[in-house]
Amino acid sequence: MIETTPSYDINEALGRMNDSAIASKIKEINNAYLYWDKIKYKKLGTLTAQQIWNSTKLVRLINYKNITLHNHHFNYYNTDFIQKSLHQFDMHIGGYLGAKSVIPENDKTRYLVSSIMEEAISSSIMEGAATTRKKAKEMLRKEIKPKNKSDQMIVNNYHTINHIVHHKTHDLTPENLLNIHHLMCNKTLENKAEEGAFRQSDDVYVVNHSSSEVVHTPPKHEEINKLIEKLCIFFNADNEDDFIHPILKGIIIHFLIGWIHPFTDGNGRTARALFYWYLLKKGYWLTEYLSISKIIQGSKNQYEKAYLYTEHDEMDLTYFITYHIDVMHKAIDALKKYIKEKQKENLQVVQFLKLENVNERQAQILKMLYDEPEIVFSVKEIANIFSVANYTARTDLTNLVAMGYLQMIPVNNVKSNFIRSEKFNSLLN
Repeated sequence: MIETTPSYDINEALGRMNDSAIASKIKEINNAYLYWDKIKYKKLGTLTAQQIWNSTKLVRLINYKNITLHNHHFNYYNTDFIQKSLHQFDMHIGGYLGAKSVIPENDKTRYLVSSIMEEAISSSIMEGAATTRKKAKEMLRKEIKPKNKSDQMIVNNYHTINHIVHHKTHDLTPENLLNIHHLMCNKTLENKAEEGAFRQSDDVYVVNHSSSEVVHTPPKHEEINKLIEKLCIFFNADNEDDFIHPILKGIIIHFLIGWIHPFTDGNGRTARALFYWYLLKKGYWLTEYLSISKIIQGSKNQYEKAYLYTEHDEMDLTYFITYHIDVMHKAIDALKKYIKEKQKENLQVVQFLKLENVNERQAQILKMLYDEPEIVFSVKEIANIFSVANYTARTDLTNLVAMGYLQMIPVNNVKSNFIRSEKFNSLLN
C-alpha cells in the first residue's frame, strides 16, 4: 500500500544548508510532514526529488528526539506547526481561564453526555459496528439492552469512557489496561478468554482487506509483557530531564498501543481510550467534550497511512503526531460549531420557558417534542439526557402530563412512556 522511501545521502545535502530558499521550502514540507509519496512530486529550482528528500531528511535527523521502548527505538521532530498547535491546545482545552469560557456552565452536563455518546459510537463504527447514530443514541439514552454485536460494542465503549472519566487520576498498570480491554470487548469476541487478556500467539496481523496485504506485523507475543510494562512507566512518569509535552505523549501512547497490538481484537478502541485517559489525567478537561474518533472516522484512510508512514520511515512518529494534531484542531472546531448550534436552540427554548410552571428541563423536553412530533420518551432516557435522578425525570414528565402537554402510555404494570398529547399544539398556541 505504501511506497517505500528511498535511501538518502546526508553529505549530498550538507552543502545546501545555508540556502535560504531551500531552507524555507524544507520548513514548509516538514510543517505538513510530507512522506516521500508527496515529496517526489515537489519542484524546487533545479533540484531533483531525491535531492529535496536528502535535504528534508537532513533537517529531520538534526531535530529528532528519541524514545526507547524496551528494545525498540522511535523518533519525532517537534516542528513549528506542532509547537504552535500545542500552545493553542494549552489555551483552549487545558485548565486555563480561556478554556472555561468555551462551554456555557449551565449546559456542561448535557454537552458532556452527548460528546461521550458520539465518541463511543464513532470509535465502535470505525471497528465495524453497523448502525446509525440515531439508533445508537436512542439505545444509550433509553438504556435498551444490546441486540447484536454492533450494539454491544457501542455500549461497551460508552461504559469504558465513563469508567475512565471516573478513574482519570489513576496510574496505568498492566491490570488496569487489561480491565479497560475487558470493558471494551465484553461479549464481542468469539473467544471469551481473550477479553481482558494479552494475545498468546503471533498469528495476529493488520491486513488491508481490499487487497489481503499484511500491512503491519506486531512484535512477538513474548515481548508484550515487557513492552506494556515499559509503556506503563512511560504513561505514569514525568521525566524532568527529557520533557515531552503531555499532548504529544498522549498521541505517542495512542500510536504505541496500535503498534504493539497486545490484544487479538479491540486494539484501536483501547488505544483511543488511553489517549483520552492520559489527557484527562494531565488536566486537559475539555477532552471529555471532544469526539476525536468522529473526526478520525471521517479520515480513516489518512489515520491508517499515518501509522504506515511511521513504520516505513525509520519509526518517525511525527507523521502520526501531525495527523493526530490536525484531528484535534478539527474536533475543537466541531465542538465550537456544535455549541453555537445548541446556543441557537437555547434561544428557542426560552420561548417555552415563558409557559406557566415550566422549568428549564421541561422547556427543553417541549422543544424536542415540538421538533420531533413522533418522539417517545422514557423516564430513564430523560434522566440520562439531563444527568438527573429517575425521580426528578419522572416528576418533570408527570407534571407535563398534568399540564396537558404529554400523554402517558403504559408499557407494563410498572413502566410508562410519554408522547405528545393531542392538545400539545393548541396549548402552545
